[in-house]
Amino acid sequence: MKILIIQSKMGIGDTIIYLPFIEAISKKFNCKIDLLVKKNSKVSEFIDASNCINKIIYLERDNKKKGLRHNGLFGSIKLSNELKNYKFDKVFIFNSSLRYNIICRLAGIKKIYQYPLFKKKNQHIIEAAKNFIYKSINENIKSEPVLNIESTKCNEAKSKYKINHNKLNILLGTGGSGKNKIIPSETYVSFMMKCTKDYDCRFFLASGDSNLENNILDDLTSDKYNFDCTKLNKLSIKQTLSVIKNCSIAICNDTSFSHISAALGLETIVLIADTSILYGSYSSKMHPVLAEKNDEHLHPREKIDPDKIYNKFKEITSKLNFSK
Repeated sequence: MKILIIQSKMGIGDTIIYLPFIEAISKKFNCKIDLLVKKNSKVSEFIDASNCINKIIYLERDNKKKGLRHNGLFGSIKLSNELKNYKFDKVFIFNSSLRYNIICRLAGIKKIYQYPLFKKKNQHIIEAAKNFIYKSINENIKSEPVLNIESTKCNEAKSKYKINHNKLNILLGTGGSGKNKIIPSETYVSFMMKCTKDYDCRFFLASGDSNLENNILDDLTSDKYNFDCTKLNKLSIKQTLSVIKNCSIAICNDTSFSHISAALGLETIVLIADTSILYGSYSSKMHPVLAEKNDEHLHPREKIDPDKIYNKFKEITSKLNFSK
């Protein structure tokens, strides 16, 4: 049986959120599935950590970018012709768009399962997916994404980066897809100072490679603080997975690394600035800390209290039996 899943949202986080539902479909029909996704979903970076995905088909469509081959009416026709070549038996469409319904019909796919049409407004990303899976395959699925890393790869990363598990290895996800998501370096520095005072720590710094993100990395690795830090910004996401798996706990802003670390099984403190708390609380491994400083002159990303981060950190580490 050949099954296609269409997930048209952008970003790594959305794709990881959908993993349990994708896996449920794969398990129900006892076959790997093909995914139609956008390139910035970065599925190729963690496909090896999920055993339910067969092939990635890229959706090249964006109303804000001209010239993409799946844009507009002719782009939709082109996409339907491309999908027709795969001869899919079923398709599961994780959105309410009539466009994809018509594309799949033109592609000759007989069994089409989809969110209710024209119901996109105020759609809850997780509840909509849970309801969709229950109605289409009669399965109740929890939102607990899991990424699996082979032990050999973890051991290779441990050896390469000289990771000592007698230390408290902490992932700091300091990057972000936009300025409003990136927490100021001062917040991290304050947390790190408290942490190093009480624990023998090593920090692994995960971020992108933009100028703003590099400025934060430069500050955190400055000689004036002398923190034990390892930067991961030059690695691909795929290369970071085994390093992150070797960490004990994560503190991340609302970025791809908060979703990745939680899916890898790390207790993850998620710093929520001006995005929905939903993206930092859907997994039992996530522990949100909200922007709460009472100062109208500060941006939400500047309102996260380092004391609250550290208190949450101590609460989690005490349950995990980390000694000071």
